[in-house]
Amino acid sequence: MKTVTKLWFDNERIFLENTSGKICSQPMRFYPRLLQASEEQRAAWTESYFGLHWENIDEDISFESFTWNDNDPLTLYHQT
Repeated sequence: MKTVTKLWFDNERIFLENTSGKICSQPMRFYPRLLQASEEQRAAWTESYFGLHWENIDEDISFESFTWNDNDPLTLYHQT
């Protein structure tokens, strides 16, 4: 079942719109491979039950991650 109707990028964020019309985003710095990818590579995504996948750059993003309220990816790995 397709849930993403639109996916786009700006210089700092990845955005998606779902079938309900909700727009979600998160910082690109979570995904350095996507940050460095060409527009053509970014456009080559597929959707799975759990999220988005880019075969050509070996990147996966879960739908759940778009609900995180954390703009600093380092806090995921360096909890104090």
